[in-house]
Amino acid sequence: MNKHLSLIVATLALLVATPAFAKEVSSAGTKVGVLTCHQVEGSKVNLLIHSTAQLRCTFDSTAGGSREHYKGETGVGLGIDMHFKKEETLVFAVFSADFKPGTHQLAGKYGGAGASAGVGVGAGAQVLVGGNNRSISLQPVISGNTGVGAAAGLTYLYLEPDE
Repeated sequence: MNKHLSLIVATLALLVATPAFAKEVSSAGTKVGVLTCHQVEGSKVNLLIHSTAQLRCTFDSTAGGSREHYKGETGVGLGIDMHFKKEETLVFAVFSADFKPGTHQLAGKYGGAGASAGVGVGAGAQVLVGGNNRSISLQPVISGNTGVGAAAGLTYLYLEPDE
């Protein structure tokens, strides 16, 4: 099987599996807000089986309308990332069973699965679980990007408060 066909098969498998995984982890809590992250320009490093990019994020809580700011890193920890992105924006629906707005409770490490593809303008999806005692799920992470390429694999996100 050639490399391109393998990437297409992996991408399709992740896109099919992602909604089922999202449904399972969202049953542990209620939607508490939306986290929007923008890639920091010039921070993308792509090493084929591993990639990383710096992010700046804003969390808007559905309870009380509070806003928190985060900085962090995201990427593919194990998989294939053949993206050459100029810009990327991720939008996460945040679910938690025990969430306190204004406490930077989203800080922490998240892991999951994802896939994306594009030529010019592209899109992708991820599901991530982690944060405070693995009690937070970020889903159905929809990403929009400009650039060329495709990616699929185990993805990660690290967040810390950005005061």
